[in-house]
Amino acid sequence: MNTYSAFTGILKYIFGYILVASLISCNTEQNTRVQSPDNNMVLNFYVSETGEANYEISYKDELIIERSKLGYLFKNQPSLTDGFEIAGITRSSVQENWEPVWGDKIDIHNHYNEMHIELRENEEPGRELHLRFRAFDDGIGFRYEFQEQAGVDSLFVMDEITEFNLTGDHTAWWIPADYDSYEYLYETTKISEIDASKYEAENERADRWIQNFKAVNTPVTMKSDNGLYMSFHEANLTDYPGMTLAIQEGPILKSELVPWADGTKVKTGNSFVSPWRTIQVTESAGDLLTSDLIVNLNEPNKLEDTSWIEPMKYTGIWWEMHLGKTSWGLEELAEDSYTAGLGREGAHGATTENAMRYIDFNAEAGIAGLLIEGWNTGWEYWGTDSLGFFDFTTPYPDFDLEKVVDYANQHEVQIIGHHETSGQAAPYEERLEPAFELYNSLGIRAVKTGYAGAIVPSGEAHHGQFMVRHYRKVVETAARYKIAINAHEPIKATGIRRTYPNMMTREGVRGMEYNAWSDGNPPEHTTILPFTRGLSGPTDYTPGIFDLLFDEYREDERVHSTLANQLALYVVIYSPHQMAADLPENYKTDGDFHPAFQFIGDVAVDWDETIVPDAEIGDYAVVARKERGEDRWFVGAVTDENERDITLALDFLEDGTAYRAIIYRDGEDAHWESNPYSFGIDEIKVDRNSSIDLNLAAGGGAAIHIEPAE
Repeated sequence: MNTYSAFTGILKYIFGYILVASLISCNTEQNTRVQSPDNNMVLNFYVSETGEANYEISYKDELIIERSKLGYLFKNQPSLTDGFEIAGITRSSVQENWEPVWGDKIDIHNHYNEMHIELRENEEPGRELHLRFRAFDDGIGFRYEFQEQAGVDSLFVMDEITEFNLTGDHTAWWIPADYDSYEYLYETTKISEIDASKYEAENERADRWIQNFKAVNTPVTMKSDNGLYMSFHEANLTDYPGMTLAIQEGPILKSELVPWADGTKVKTGNSFVSPWRTIQVTESAGDLLTSDLIVNLNEPNKLEDTSWIEPMKYTGIWWEMHLGKTSWGLEELAEDSYTAGLGREGAHGATTENAMRYIDFNAEAGIAGLLIEGWNTGWEYWGTDSLGFFDFTTPYPDFDLEKVVDYANQHEVQIIGHHETSGQAAPYEERLEPAFELYNSLGIRAVKTGYAGAIVPSGEAHHGQFMVRHYRKVVETAARYKIAINAHEPIKATGIRRTYPNMMTREGVRGMEYNAWSDGNPPEHTTILPFTRGLSGPTDYTPGIFDLLFDEYREDERVHSTLANQLALYVVIYSPHQMAADLPENYKTDGDFHPAFQFIGDVAVDWDETIVPDAEIGDYAVVARKERGEDRWFVGAVTDENERDITLALDFLEDGTAYRAIIYRDGEDAHWESNPYSFGIDEIKVDRNSSIDLNLAAGGGAAIHIEPAE
């Protein structure tokens, strides 16, 4: 090689190095863009002249998130909000299919493009903050990855600076940012009109805490003026507080983390990984419901043996207590306690005799599970200052646990255990092992947990980091004892059911029980839930009330729906543990089952496929699901306070197969308020070229069972 060639070669090398370095340091769009596999979702990342980290998102060339800030404020460290430079960018793509242990579909497609950005401070101490962005066809997920730092033992996060700078004042379906509860009716307003100050009195309760009345809990779902649907949430919430979203001028959604009692948001070691911040974007409400973005952002299943995990329908000694027919506590022990007023004449519900009556019903009805609440001592202290009063291994004198379990086994009924903690998480943790060991020894494979009260330790919130750790500890401990969890008063679902499939379902919603002792849930409530709370995961709403007025027990309360609507909820609101919530005597009278109960007996709880033929949030929803391993479909349709005619096309059925459709429908004169019991059943022959006209009454619905014709 001559001197000139060598010299020009060196120049080319140096120029190439400078060019690559400048492309990174100048942060050009070419080097900081990630697109979804279908190229419709585009995220651009920027570092400003002052080193501020920003991102923006567009969908089909339409900007939907304008430049939005990212960063952190610390208690014991300088802030990480500017002074950044890009130290490196790594790209990758993943396309895989995985099968959940149970779920609303049998095959989940996980396909995304990833951009991992390494940010470094351009001044001492040169800390690194990595950002990982994943672009799916139906949305974006991103998270922070704070790197280890020499000489730092622990970090105390005071604020996470995550913004979603919206491009319009969209219509939103929201509940207030209560740090302790999600049990609210959803409001429908413009984002700029979000104001939860009418709930100020809720803060007088020990188990409610709304710090910012201009903030919302997630998922929060919205619709733009041009018909685009978006939902903001988080995935894989692990060792971190829950995120709420404050409404700021713009409109901008700004992350507000649920604090510890001392005001700190996150307490961690010298490195941490945040949950994924998620934005789901679709052109229809139905596509939101069938999105797998949240579960795909969680880690794969960690349980080697899942053979003991079983989706099921269940009944329970539960609704009768909410009605006041019986009580959780034993009468002679509860005279001076809160529970004394809960029962009708103080009768205890969880007796051996009553449990065996339910078991007999389940065996005849073909319902697999029976939940028994109020079997263990301690309920007599509810409402007092006693600490750790629930005993999770000692039954009341009128309840023989072993006898009940043996009787259930003889009748092929599974007992579902119950652990109410009254919010006393720390004492519960001390008793987890013996409590789960007892259930395991008896062959009990599912437990409903509850946290209805102020959290102990005092000052901690249901949705803060302390409780996020607690809820996860319960799930992991339960898994070791082969026990599935149905959590009430929980932390929000964020897809960990993929990682721990024994986390079956949870409440986290204003559910059926509110109809028993409050002004109730209006008809529109269940037309909103699938597209808000339901986007986070399975919902234990406890449907199936047949005695909608329950005049024998309550004078002013009632369920705000028709009978057909109650059946439809088994399909519309998804849960792998689905309750037939009413009293046995309302399902079977004078030796005969109510005709509508056939649908509850037939409907599946585990699915091959889910589709949404038609829906408009807050108005109506039509959901169809195919039973796992069977050529049987079930359809649920619900409407709000308005009657509605819907034509259901059956093009989801197998081509060339003849089916029979059994339609459980509202009667011609049905109305949720004036005539909720008007009801009819039709049977017709159909195929994939057929359609069914559904006439939904006000507050009504329809439930359809479709199976191959004989």
